[in-house]
Amino acid sequence: MAKKKSSGKPKRRSRGGFPIDNAPVPQSLDTINLNAAGIDIGSTQHYVAVPSDRDSSHVRCFGTFTSDLASLADWLEECGIKTIAMESTGVYWIPVFELLEARGFEVKLVEPGKLKSVPSRKTDVLDCQWIQQLHTYGLLAGSFRPDSAICVLRSYMRQRAMLVANASEHIQRMQKAMMEMNVQLHHVISDITGTTGLAILDAIVAGSRDPHLLAKLRDPRCKNDESTIAKALEGNWREEHVFALKQALELYRFYGSKLSEVDSKLEEHLGTFSDRSDGEILPKLKAPKAGSNSPRFDMRNQLYRVLGVDMTTIDGISGQSAITLISEIGTDMSRWATEKHFTSWLCLCPGSKKTGGKLLSGKTRTSANRAAAALRTAAASLARSNCALGAFFRRIRSRLGSPKAITATAHKLAKIVYGMLKYGREYVDVGNDYYEQQYKKRAMENLAKRAAALNLRVVPNELAG
Repeated sequence: MAKKKSSGKPKRRSRGGFPIDNAPVPQSLDTINLNAAGIDIGSTQHYVAVPSDRDSSHVRCFGTFTSDLASLADWLEECGIKTIAMESTGVYWIPVFELLEARGFEVKLVEPGKLKSVPSRKTDVLDCQWIQQLHTYGLLAGSFRPDSAICVLRSYMRQRAMLVANASEHIQRMQKAMMEMNVQLHHVISDITGTTGLAILDAIVAGSRDPHLLAKLRDPRCKNDESTIAKALEGNWREEHVFALKQALELYRFYGSKLSEVDSKLEEHLGTFSDRSDGEILPKLKAPKAGSNSPRFDMRNQLYRVLGVDMTTIDGISGQSAITLISEIGTDMSRWATEKHFTSWLCLCPGSKKTGGKLLSGKTRTSANRAAAALRTAAASLARSNCALGAFFRRIRSRLGSPKAITATAHKLAKIVYGMLKYGREYVDVGNDYYEQQYKKRAMENLAKRAAALNLRVVPNELAG
């Protein structure tokens, strides 16, 4: 009886599975960083561990004063340390990181989730030794931190965001004071911090109570007429509520003045970057509306001078969102090997939680990344845009809903930003109609392939036009 020829594939067995070719498992870990140290960061004390052969007491505790940090750096130099890993604990790591980096050490900032300690052995001394051991074997990846100039820009932008958030709290307090007086100004004008709103609020604080006189302060561009606004301005003018309104208005203006100071520092710092625009001047963006939180300087030309490309040509990316992105990701895209690495770092990619050959969840990882938040905001603004990205957003939204459409569109924006900053690609919008035509073409090709697999043929309906 003739034997069957072997197909060359591994045979599936009833027990024990089938063999899989894999690289041999190493019996021991290789020491990658011989001159590595680990630091457990605290608010009042830092515990530092170095290799056991560098000092008789290879674990030491240092205070957090500047002189203590200088002593820490001196001791690490005496021990021949070249690279250091530390946990990102609150903001306590920042002075240590900056001082050690200035002294020439290679410093890696590691996420707390990647430094899980051995159960039932959680102490500061053991933590710093565990960090040092993991770093010695090259098992720790440092978090992204841009260069010094971008860090300064990022600090200004985050300070600015904090001031905007504080100013918005006082807008809410103004609305609360008016509601307590039953003055419903915010229901008849779109923004109480606009031209009309601030003029009326100033008059109220100054003592004016006649609703018809207050309504005459209406800007001609308001949608509601004077009679409607006058009706909304009839209220119960109790002294304590007017006083609360006055203080909230003063505090709102105070934060506005501080925003102007930050904008001046932003413009000044952007001027310190090298010029990559070849002297070309772009048309200015449209001036922001009254009450807008956007910076008041020429953001488009400042960014074009720094980057050599115009990010504001991307649909959904305004001058402010472009500055926010640059302050978080920097200008050097070589920190990410490909656009896939970049979008994964932003947590804008589908998840890949698999086990047993099955995909358990494709949910996108949650993240507090400010660059990703800026891209999501830009993506949400494209919901009604008559562009290719807007058409893509609406197509995904009709199938999967708004949250997933925002993530998918933000993913596309991230790839466009990566290509523009790394390769200098210009963004060209092909338009809503072209996108829809290409989508229909792809859909027809897919239908034709599926029909051919079933021995069928797709015939276009010429009468449908």
